[in-house]
Amino acid sequence: MGMAFAQDATPGGPPSGMLGALITPIAIFVVFYFLMIRPQQKKSREQKDMLENLKTGDEIISTGGLYGTIVKFGDNDRVKVKIAENVTIEIARSALTGKVTTTTEVAKS
Repeated sequence: MGMAFAQDATPGGPPSGMLGALITPIAIFVVFYFLMIRPQQKKSREQKDMLENLKTGDEIISTGGLYGTIVKFGDNDRVKVKIAENVTIEIARSALTGKVTTTTEVAKS
């Protein structure tokens, strides 16, 4: 009793289930891009711009939580930072998290 059943597919085209299988992963990638990848790229770009625009006298905070003022830029991407009277340390430029903004600077912008 062997019967052959014809599949419900248009000749020369993809099966209808294949389109749905492709749309789902593409939609997931788009959501991940706008929720995770794009904001991370923007944050990375802002961090890079901030590090490039540092100058002597800027108040900064490091990744370790040290607050200080930039005294001098050294060799090999090192920065000398004054953290207290007569206390100067040398840290990597990449270890700087950001500039310290005062309330007057925030009020102006």
